[in-house]
Amino acid sequence: MTDAHDTAADSSLRTTGGAPPDDGGSSVTEAPTPLLEPREGIPPVIADEAALAEAVAAFAAGSGPVAVDAERASGYRYGQRAYLVQLRREGAGTALIDPVACPDLSALGEALSGVEWVLHAATQDLPCLREIGMVPSRLFDTELAGRLAGFPRVGLGAMVENVLGFVLEKGHSAVDWSTRPLPEPWLRYAALDVELLVDLRDALEKELDRQGKLDWARQEFDAIASAPPPEPRKDPWRRTSGMHKVRRRRQMAVVRELWETRDRIARRRDVSPGKVLSDAAIVEAALALPANLHAMAALNGFGQRVGRRQLEHWQAAVDRAKALSEAQLPQPGQPVTGPPPPRAWADKDPVAAARLSAARAGVAELAERLNMPPENLITPDTVRRVCWEPPGPDERSVAAALTAHGARAWQVDQVTPVLVAALATSSPPA
Repeated sequence: MTDAHDTAADSSLRTTGGAPPDDGGSSVTEAPTPLLEPREGIPPVIADEAALAEAVAAFAAGSGPVAVDAERASGYRYGQRAYLVQLRREGAGTALIDPVACPDLSALGEALSGVEWVLHAATQDLPCLREIGMVPSRLFDTELAGRLAGFPRVGLGAMVENVLGFVLEKGHSAVDWSTRPLPEPWLRYAALDVELLVDLRDALEKELDRQGKLDWARQEFDAIASAPPPEPRKDPWRRTSGMHKVRRRRQMAVVRELWETRDRIARRRDVSPGKVLSDAAIVEAALALPANLHAMAALNGFGQRVGRRQLEHWQAAVDRAKALSEAQLPQPGQPVTGPPPPRAWADKDPVAAARLSAARAGVAELAERLNMPPENLITPDTVRRVCWEPPGPDERSVAAALTAHGARAWQVDQVTPVLVAALATSSPPA
């Protein structure tokens, strides 16, 4: 759809009701245009080494930024691996790559080294791209750019519609992308996800520059690109939905045993853990502490659809938890590093609670003036840490503390005066 491309490339910031309140671009009142087909049609899925080599050469020879997206099978498969990778670059067109058939895309990653990658919500896709050898050295995150620019709706469909004036069909976002062969409507949807991503990037860059926030955005993008892979989560079983109902340590042990048993089964079957056993069923069993298979079968989530062999697995997990000594039982809470939950501050340290209240109010006011979400101005965790263990009251000390907690230079510049004022107004009298 060359006319769609031309219109998007030539227009200044377009809006259909979702632009920043202080938008200075041209306001478009006509109805947005449905984007129904990729401009060169749906490309064939690359599923062998020869086709992959051709794509690598084509994208290496392309020009400008490269749009990148990945589709996972969340809720269907174990883990967060990529089941389709989409790319688009000027001079190379669009490519759809099957990372199951071509699990090593490091040659493509190397061919695009030094090129700016354009992703939407980059932190969601980077882990699965990293697994297949694709790691950007530079990136532009269109979702984060939208947040910094003050857009109230930052999903890809909303951004393409509000900024470029085109409607993307989003009906296949939650399908099972591990399906093979992938249906043509899904492939069309996947190709359209990168169709206008670079155009969106260009329009948002102009808007950020107009607002004086382009350097801020670049600092954020650099931080994402240079961030190391996240550490494995400690005691992931504690995040079981409904865990707040489980009070006794023996019951917590049941949650742990059932969670770990479910995880092993899900990994072996390559299915989502929730399809093996629901969180609600795990909590139900932990609260009931069933004594035998008959009692287990009577619980919600363990009824008619669960065979005897499966029930035996779950009952064995419960029995293992029951057999643990007191010393082997999990502690009620995870070791806390950093400040306690804010709700406890008033009792533990009223002065710190006053500091936090003043700091939150100051950050919220500044974020409103800058037209961005407070959490993008500075993370709530950073504010809590500075308020719980305050540095010296001067700007240099506060700036150093913010930097030590990972704040970017632009955040330090903006937030330091706010926190200095909050720490000063909430200090106890001499």
